[in-house]
Amino acid sequence: MAEAVTAQEITITRVLDAPRELVWKAWTEPDQLARWWGPPGWSTPRETITAELRPGGTFRVTSVSDEDGTEMTVVGVYREVVEPERLVFDEPAEDSWHEGAVSVATFTDVGDGRTEMVVRATIHTTDEMRAQAEAGMAATFDRLAEHLA
Repeated sequence: MAEAVTAQEITITRVLDAPRELVWKAWTEPDQLARWWGPPGWSTPRETITAELRPGGTFRVTSVSDEDGTEMTVVGVYREVVEPERLVFDEPAEDSWHEGAVSVATFTDVGDGRTEMVVRATIHTTDEMRAQAEAGMAATFDRLAEHLA
């Protein structure tokens, strides 16, 4: 019997050693995204990134495994864009390994040139795939922290 698909919640918080405006740019400028998106051992070619930064705009990023060339694409639609505080995007099921997701990224200035980033994702998937997604997200955000340091 197949494992049940349910709404799985993932919340990852990081305090980044960078001002909020720089964190915002890292998330919203394709040249910046290409430098950190994806887990270690994956590259994200600049030409695979689309970021139409407006409500209704497309978000598309394809990472490529450095080891075997496997591709992993995230496709979404921005629902909210509140510079430099908040991004909300939907990932439709037809474009993904899951059965739909909504992610909310918030960026809070915590002083001393640091930013708290909280990413909350609701992914309709199995428990096993949620655990894999959380590990991948955590590793990706570790790369973001390194990029901004």
